[in-house]
Amino acid sequence: MHIENALNGNPDHIDDHGYPEVKKMDVHDVTDALRLGIADFKAKPSQLVFVYVLYPFIALFMARVAFGMDIIPLLFPLSGGIALIGPAVAVVFYEISRRRERGLDTSWRHSLSVVKSPVMLSVAALSLMLMAIFVVWLFIADAIYGVYFGGEEQTSIVEFTKQVFITAKGWSLIFVGCTAGFVLALLVLVTSAVSFPLLIDRDIGPLGAVSASIRVAWHNPIPVAAWGLVVAVVLFLGTILAFIGLAISFPVLGHATWHFYRKAIVWSDA
Repeated sequence: MHIENALNGNPDHIDDHGYPEVKKMDVHDVTDALRLGIADFKAKPSQLVFVYVLYPFIALFMARVAFGMDIIPLLFPLSGGIALIGPAVAVVFYEISRRRERGLDTSWRHSLSVVKSPVMLSVAALSLMLMAIFVVWLFIADAIYGVYFGGEEQTSIVEFTKQVFITAKGWSLIFVGCTAGFVLALLVLVTSAVSFPLLIDRDIGPLGAVSASIRVAWHNPIPVAAWGLVVAVVLFLGTILAFIGLAISFPVLGHATWHFYRKAIVWSDA
């Protein structure tokens, strides 16, 4: 069931769908999804929409500063957290790509209408899951930092970076932190690789969407792993310019995720 019907008040929008079947993928599908995502971004630049994604991070920084807390150790966990909650905040980009694929109006008035759709209840449920994982990640990262650098105030990013990369406890911090981050990132990748764009396309409920995403990862482990690597690299490139680059890399990934979903899932009633 597509969003137009949901917005028109079709009372059967929850049950009016086929069954998501997983397609066999290869690495070429990953690169092609990224290429199509770039094409969508060029056709409909959406840098400004990304600004709202920064609000939670700005709020966290302001809160820590207001309470006199050290923000430097939080820089890496926050940047990594973008990858954890990214699938949830890219809803508008999925909708733009969906509409463009079908030759529909991609004006902001129509594209933003997705946030008023009944499917947002399912999207919100999945978003809460990702937000919970993000909060857990911040607590874990803060606890790991406390174990190795507890009580040491960090006043300079340069000095903190030196401590991390030239001391034994710094390398221990990197290893333990990256291991914990990898586990959480893998959980997010498997459960949300296609679940959010799937819900934008057809609302089969959060459990059905997560189940489909897990099946995609199970049947296509190499392409999904390659997709995770692409996401990590593109987001890293976006963060190296003090997060400014994310205004481009994040929308591109949002559009590309829609095309990755389309290459991974076919509907039984299609």
